[in-house]
Amino acid sequence: TAGATVGRLYALSTAGSILGTFLGGFVLISFFGSTAILWGVALCMLLLSLCNAPAKPWPRLLLLALCALLAWLSAKKQGGTITLRIEDLDKPRCPAGSDMLLEDDLHWLGLEWDTGGSAGGKDAPYYQSRRFDIYAAYFAQLQKLGLTYPCFCNRAELHAAQAPHLSDGRILYAGTCRHLTAEQTAAKARTKDPAQRLRLPDTAVSFIDGHYGPYTQNLAAECGDIILRRSDGVYAYQLAVAVDDALMGITEIVRGCDLLSSTPQQLYLYQLLGFTPPAFIHVPLLMAADGRRLSKRDRDLDLGFLRQHFVSPQPLIGLLAFLAGLLPAPESVSAKELLPLFNWQKVPHNNIIVSEKLLNLFKL
Repeated sequence: TAGATVGRLYALSTAGSILGTFLGGFVLISFFGSTAILWGVALCMLLLSLCNAPAKPWPRLLLLALCALLAWLSAKKQGGTITLRIEDLDKPRCPAGSDMLLEDDLHWLGLEWDTGGSAGGKDAPYYQSRRFDIYAAYFAQLQKLGLTYPCFCNRAELHAAQAPHLSDGRILYAGTCRHLTAEQTAAKARTKDPAQRLRLPDTAVSFIDGHYGPYTQNLAAECGDIILRRSDGVYAYQLAVAVDDALMGITEIVRGCDLLSSTPQQLYLYQLLGFTPPAFIHVPLLMAADGRRLSKRDRDLDLGFLRQHFVSPQPLIGLLAFLAGLLPAPESVSAKELLPLFNWQKVPHNNIIVSEKLLNLFKL
């Protein structure tokens, strides 16, 4: 296309989430004048989500490294440049220094970026925690259109046994506060600050994922009205990334397949705000041999731990390339050496099993 393609890498999974409940990290990549993102990128964007439970150290997931590698390869294969965006919306839950750890890991892996992160750039700030005024302006647009409403439901009510559940276990918002009268809203607001939700229509949204093909979701039946702003004033991930993708010129997103179902919601937001949506490419998740999803809570295959056991990044890059179908067997290789071999058609569709035995081949 005339513009560039951008992608976003997610290193968190929705249930605990790669680049959040799905939080994700991303990197921006510029192609032919357009921009793409790196953590949380057909030219890639890597958006990096730094949030975790307050008392726990930030996990540097192997899945983050895999997403970053695929995003970087996709962007560089098409002559793009890379920008790093830090998705730290929930600032109290983002450990201090997490952004520097993330940047250090990317440097170590040889996945360099051209703008963004702590270095800044023309679209600064690249930290979402510093962009609330921007999100507020776009939220106000949706309010003026009459598409938002206050929600006073607490966590217990949202997760109650009678709450609608989808087949994959996700909870569908029942619309409890959607039809409150002005008097009811005023009465509730005297004792509690509300969150703000977006009214989603009974409409099917379809798109073609760059890896998994056609995907359709009915917004009302399979999603339910989504949060745009929490009761504490923090803007929701869905709104923030839609705004940032547009303003930073993102044209393609690469992220974990557990976020596939959130894509139609984001596409609807792009439409409402008058933005041209990016293309999306979702990739398989990394799974343990026992079928568990490698999670940030379990700290499976933590990058910080792996860095202590690998002599250099090349063996780890080679292992990731093997897992992604780019190499027939693990071998020591740099990211740049993989560029001639990169092709999305080689990447598997099923989730990828990672065994300790496989890792032990490269551990000291």
